[in-house]
Amino acid sequence: MQTAKSEQKRGQITERIKVKSVELFGYEISQKELRLMPYILYEAQNSKRANNVNEEEKKILDSWIDKGFLWITGLGNILSISEDFWNKAHQILFLGYVDLSEY
Repeated sequence: MQTAKSEQKRGQITERIKVKSVELFGYEISQKELRLMPYILYEAQNSKRANNVNEEEKKILDSWIDKGFLWITGLGNILSISEDFWNKAHQILFLGYVDLSEY
């Protein structure tokens, strides 16, 4: 008897991501957080600004600031992220966007 496997889609929360996020961050990340991570990593690496975010995303950024994952400094709103967040976010993004093997 065969069991049906679910097919993972890019950028979707899965059980693997839920488990890994609890392991790495201490809580289950949301779908919105998963989708915000690549943008924040890109901006931290390039423009150093996260200006193109909506109110819900601003709340997520505020929670990440409170957790010490990132900080925004100066009048120019310069975005910095911790090396720890950089490494952990990439592990999550690998599961959500690169390793789309069935589970």
